[in-house]
Amino acid sequence: MIRVAVIGASGRMGQAVINELASATDAKLVAAIVSSNSKVLGQQVDSSLRYSDGSELKPEAVDVLIDFSLPAALIDNLQLAQRLQAAVVICTTGFTSEQHQLLDQAAAHIAVLYAANTSVGICLLEQLVTLTSACLPDADIEILEAHHAAKRDGPSGTALLLGEAAAKGRSQRLHEVSAGVRADGLRESGSIGFAVLRAADIIGEHTVYAAQPGERLELSHRVSDRRVFARGALHAAHWLSGQAAGRYRLADTLQMEQHLRQLLSEI
Repeated sequence: MIRVAVIGASGRMGQAVINELASATDAKLVAAIVSSNSKVLGQQVDSSLRYSDGSELKPEAVDVLIDFSLPAALIDNLQLAQRLQAAVVICTTGFTSEQHQLLDQAAAHIAVLYAANTSVGICLLEQLVTLTSACLPDADIEILEAHHAAKRDGPSGTALLLGEAAAKGRSQRLHEVSAGVRADGLRESGSIGFAVLRAADIIGEHTVYAAQPGERLELSHRVSDRRVFARGALHAAHWLSGQAAGRYRLADTLQMEQHLRQLLSEI
């Protein structure tokens, strides 16, 4: 049984994780953390727990934190995780390069897993995009993402993750080849462009196009139930709670490298 504290507990994804924990038999919610100025601070989460800012938590009370808050709260959240000496699954997107450095610094002291998207399907898609980009080095790569109208960042963290995967397949870095969100329709050869759609209650859709004259490959992932992300976050939390200090990825939890080696040995 792992003891889980949820950061950003009053948000859409925080609530989804809390709901999953309510029926879990191998994990327990021990804290529902919100900002100190949240309107729900002090209100009941359930019959035995209230929303808190985490300041009362003791190190022996928490095994792992799951963070679905906002980028601006990263420093405070990492400080909390280090004070508690608890592993932390970071699921917030929209970080700057400086904030990614903060993750690296924290990983010297605690186990940190950053997942721009906690869907296992997206994790697999990331690997397929890298492979496709490597096998089709001359194909035009474009990425389309769609989310609900209230999403704050664009392109989404997941779209950028897929862009990085495509660049990796060609031994490049995304910032060297990214065209950003295309506005004028012009395309420079070898660039990776993004298209962003925000509408209604779309949970999350991503398509990577690898197009050549006469044919194109479309790799797509669509989410119809937000619980997918909550389940993925809990999967990551279970795995991470037993790891040493360091920086981890969702792919590490799936033993993908081992599976690929086994498959390649059988070809």
